[in-house]
Amino acid sequence: MRLSSEANKADLQIRSEGEKFIIKLAGRLDASTTGEIWRQTQQRLDRENPKEILVDASGIEYADGSGIAFLVDLRCRQQDRKGKFKIRELRDELNQLLNLYAPPTFEKPPPEKLQSFHIPEELGRLTYTIWSDWKASVIFIGELATNLAFAVLHPRSIRWREVLLIGEKAGVNALPIVVLISFLVGLIMAFQSAIPMRQFGVEIYVANLIALSMLRELGPLMTALTLAGRTGSSFAAELGTMKVNEEIDALLTMGIHPVRFLVITRIAAAVIMTPILTVFADLVGVMAGSLVLLSMGYPLVTYVNQVLSAVSWIDFSQGLLKSIVFGLVYSSIGCLRGLQTETGPSAVGDSATRAVVGGIIMIVVVDGIFAVIFYILGI
Repeated sequence: MRLSSEANKADLQIRSEGEKFIIKLAGRLDASTTGEIWRQTQQRLDRENPKEILVDASGIEYADGSGIAFLVDLRCRQQDRKGKFKIRELRDELNQLLNLYAPPTFEKPPPEKLQSFHIPEELGRLTYTIWSDWKASVIFIGELATNLAFAVLHPRSIRWREVLLIGEKAGVNALPIVVLISFLVGLIMAFQSAIPMRQFGVEIYVANLIALSMLRELGPLMTALTLAGRTGSSFAAELGTMKVNEEIDALLTMGIHPVRFLVITRIAAAVIMTPILTVFADLVGVMAGSLVLLSMGYPLVTYVNQVLSAVSWIDFSQGLLKSIVFGLVYSSIGCLRGLQTETGPSAVGDSATRAVVGGIIMIVVVDGIFAVIFYILGI
């Protein structure tokens, strides 16, 4: 069979000798001629399914990518059939081009075997993962403590403009959601506590409950949990994006420590803004409680006097101390997860998720530690 065009021509001859096919090619194997040769050859091979193919390439004058692809496809199909394939007398330059597509390149990977579930193996893997995470956390805490000490001794080393910018994003922009949550929490607590206290005619003590709960516990706790979900995740996402884009590697190349350059500013902004937001949360929560007593007929001055008699500066100081530590906790965990970001399309999202989960858990754990300490101290 001869295929031809105005400028190009190619010859194809196929003969069979038992279970052996001899394919003789001649002329130019380019985009205009290879297609028909390829189609005719595959139809013949599919019908007869030979065990051995010998390609006589002595007459090939020229072959472009389509011609080489035809030869590679013949070899791959024969490889799938577990048959023999051989090309003889192919020009050196074409043989070099064909060798770029070695048979192992087209080997199909073996199907993955389902691994059986072994409890000891899974426990070991989980233990190793937890241990590695704790080890990385301890190393980060050490680096953070060293750089915080350096920042305290050398306050001019801190980029205060960056701290103010981050403080605006992490603090000022978070004020509406913090105020809303604190207002609703204070209002709900007042309504829930007013019901049992009404049975004993002591509704006025709702003011004591709301004031002590907001100042000592709920104000700093709800503020920290809100910021852990909002600000901690943003810290992780920002640093994670920088890690994926190799910007942190560029800082290391320039001799700039990423903890001192990126982490300290974020932690400083969180430690400064969290107590300020806690104060707003305390005030709004206490104000929300007053609405319940006002609806019961108590004057506002009575509610204010009851609040002032129930709380002291110690209660207020406890809440502020908690908020400072909470700010340090969620911001450092967010930065740590951001620096631990791996490669991949979901890496930044995974880091943000780990930052939120880890921040919330550690805030609750630290709050429990504070509760035990204050109980032992009797305050």
